[in-house]
Amino acid sequence: MLFSVPSVSPWPIKYRIIMKKIVTIVGARPQFIKAAVISRLIRDEYSDRFNEILVHTGQHYDQNMSDIFFEEMDIPKPDINLETGSGLHGQMTGRMLEKIEEVLVDKKPDLVLVYGDTNSTLAGALAAAKLHIPVAHVEAGLRSFNMKMPEEINRILTDRVSSWLFCPTDTAVTNLKNEGISGKQNNSEPVTSDNPVVINIGDIMLDASLYYREKLESVKPGVEIPEKDFILCTLHRAENTDDPERLRSILGALNEISKDIQVILPLHPRTKNKIAQLSAGHSSLFINNSSFEIIDPVGFFDMLRLENACSMILTDSGGVQKEAYFFKKPCVTMRDQTEWVETVEAGWNVIVGADKDRIIGAVRSYRVPQEWPVLYGNGDTGTGILDVLFN
Repeated sequence: MLFSVPSVSPWPIKYRIIMKKIVTIVGARPQFIKAAVISRLIRDEYSDRFNEILVHTGQHYDQNMSDIFFEEMDIPKPDINLETGSGLHGQMTGRMLEKIEEVLVDKKPDLVLVYGDTNSTLAGALAAAKLHIPVAHVEAGLRSFNMKMPEEINRILTDRVSSWLFCPTDTAVTNLKNEGISGKQNNSEPVTSDNPVVINIGDIMLDASLYYREKLESVKPGVEIPEKDFILCTLHRAENTDDPERLRSILGALNEISKDIQVILPLHPRTKNKIAQLSAGHSSLFINNSSFEIIDPVGFFDMLRLENACSMILTDSGGVQKEAYFFKKPCVTMRDQTEWVETVEAGWNVIVGADKDRIIGAVRSYRVPQEWPVLYGNGDTGTGILDVLFN
C-alpha cells in the first residue's frame, strides 16, 4: 500500500518555527531609542520567532533614563545592566568586553545585535566574535574617513567581524565594497563574517522618528516653542568643545547669526563649563545678544518638537543631521566631514567646519532645495531586519 505525503504539514506554524535567541547590546540613550524599534516588533509581532535579552553596558550614566523615560518612550527596560561606567576608551572597552563575555557564555544566544559606533558596539561585537557567535550590525558601512574619531575605529572593526551588515544607505554599501566587504558570495555556505549579508535596509532612526512623532501629543511638553522663526543649534562633539579656537569661532558665529534670527541652543553642562573656562566666567564675551538663547538639555520628545518647529538646524551631531532631513529642515553641519553624505548631495545639508565666516555665510545664503528625495527607506527598516535575520 502506498502512502501519500500531505502537501501541507499537519503541525501548526508555531510548532515548526525554531525560536532564535538574540542578545542586544546598547550603551547610551540614543541606542535605546534605535533598539526599541526592534524590541517592540519582537514583543508585538515576532514573539514566536525571537527571544531578546537586552543588555545595557552602562557606558553612559543618564539620569534621564528613569521609569518615566521607558514608559513614555515605550522602551523595554534592560534585562541586564552591566554598570561599567565611563572612563578612558581602552578602560571602558576592556571592562565591557569582560562583562559582555560572561553574559554571552551564560545566555548562549544565536546572535548578537549591536547598533551604531560606540564603545559598547565594539565591545559587544568583539566579545561575540571571539566566542564564534554571529554579529548583526545595524548602521553598518558609515564612514567619516577620519581615523581621529573613536567612532570611526569602532565602526570599521565592528563591520569586519559582523555576519549581517545592515546599511542605512547605498553609500554605506559602497563603502563596505571598497573595503573588500561586498556581501554573500556563496549562498550554499552559512552566513559568517567571511561570507556576510550586506544590504541597504534603510535607516532605523526613520522608523523611530515616525513612531515618536505620532506620540508627541500624548507627552506633556517640557519646552516652550517660539511663535516666530528660529534656528535650532546643538553643540557637543569633543572636536569642537575641547578645542578653544573652534569653540570660540562657533560661538562668535552663533552670536552674529542671532542678530538676524533667534538662535536656541540646548546645551549640556559639560559644554557650558567649557564656555565658562574659555571666557573666564564671562559668557557675555561670546553671547551678548538676547536672541541667542541657551537652554538646558531637552528630552527626546522636546527635541522633536524643536526640530519640527524651527526654520533651520545648526549641529555637529550625526543623528540630528538625519532628523533635520526627516523633518525637511535645512541643516548646516559644524564638522569637517559627515557620514550622511546623501543629505549634502541632495542640497539639504552644508558642511562648514568650525569657521565663523563659513557658518554665517551658509546660514545667510542658504536656499531650500525644490526636491526632497527618499534617502533612508520608508520607515519599515525594523521589519526588514527581523525578516532577514529569521530567514
